[in-house]
Amino acid sequence: MSELDGKVALVTGAGSGIGKASALALGRAGATVVVMSRTADEVEQTAKEIRDAGGRAQALTADTSDDAAMQQLFEQMIGEHKRLDIVLANAGINGVWAPIEDLKPEEFDKTIAVNLRGTFLTIHYAVPHLIKAGGGSIVVVSSINGTRTFTSPGATAYSITKAGQLAMVQQLALELGDRGIRINAICPGKIESEISDNTQQRGAEETQVPVEFPQGDIPLTGGEAGKAEDVAELVLFLASDRSRHITGTPVWIDGGQSLLR
Repeated sequence: MSELDGKVALVTGAGSGIGKASALALGRAGATVVVMSRTADEVEQTAKEIRDAGGRAQALTADTSDDAAMQQLFEQMIGEHKRLDIVLANAGINGVWAPIEDLKPEEFDKTIAVNLRGTFLTIHYAVPHLIKAGGGSIVVVSSINGTRTFTSPGATAYSITKAGQLAMVQQLALELGDRGIRINAICPGKIESEISDNTQQRGAEETQVPVEFPQGDIPLTGGEAGKAEDVAELVLFLASDRSRHITGTPVWIDGGQSLLR
């Protein structure tokens, strides 16, 4: 019997990177995985790979910042699977990184909407179903930015959302604990993924703070970025009963990168 047999997991931002690797890991562990993204072809591919490996998956598309779309997504998911046990709130963007006087209000708002409002809506609609299931695990993908490092030039909006996600996790750990729901935050450093594809950066030279690092700014790997599969292993641990006494906790997974910054 696999570790997560009988469990239903929702993974947002499951079309690539950390979300995809985590969805595949949850599927291998026996969970039925609902994979969600704004990009239909990517999330359908993730679902196919889970099924091809012998797992069970449903692919859905939605924008996590859209209230109506998220309501509909949960209706579809619960209509199909009748329960929810695990949530990975991973969907997010880097957005625009720019000096504060150059960062446009609409650019700020978009990053806040996707990263912070999207996390809120995911948890907001998930909690009633987790309660009905007798409890469960929520894992939020935050970042070293805004939680332990503040040296990424122009990343004001992004860092605010990542700090806000951690605050949300710690607040909700107390609010949800007596209902059997655990919630934790994963804070990755540099990980091989496609998130840089949605990053726009302006004026880095104006806001960058010079820092001298030892050889390789990720000590554990000599400067090499971590892999999405490394994060997926942590997701699997936090989703499972192996982490049954852990809640409200940030886990930095960065090879020591944030300790240098």
